[in-house]
Amino acid sequence: MSTPTTTLWRPTGPAELALVAESGWRTWPPRLPDQPIFYPVLNEAYAVLIARDWNVPASGAGYVTRFEVRTAFLDDYEVQQAGGREILEYWIPAEDLADFNRNIVGTIEVVRRFPENAPIPG
Repeated sequence: MSTPTTTLWRPTGPAELALVAESGWRTWPPRLPDQPIFYPVLNEAYAVLIARDWNVPASGAGYVTRFEVRTAFLDDYEVQQAGGREILEYWIPAEDLADFNRNIVGTIEVVRRFPENAPIPG
């Protein structure tokens, strides 16, 4: 019997994505001191908006990643509405990120990139 999982997306820039590639596409890197929370999102459209409209101006490229996390792990966290009805995300404290990473099932995959010809690290 397979473990139930939840599909999450994460918009990211090239520096963070390079660290994900270094992990073999299995983990998210530790948060920086000014990043106390890790924010995976619950729908691709919201991730696209952030990758395209925030990551591209900030770093020249934006990526949308998709990955599966054990639902039982996520049950300990509330879904946060960060704006409109469709702007939903989890707020994972930085100190919980190692546990979060251990609950990723499979690999983290790039499903969209902006601009479309942006190189994918690794």
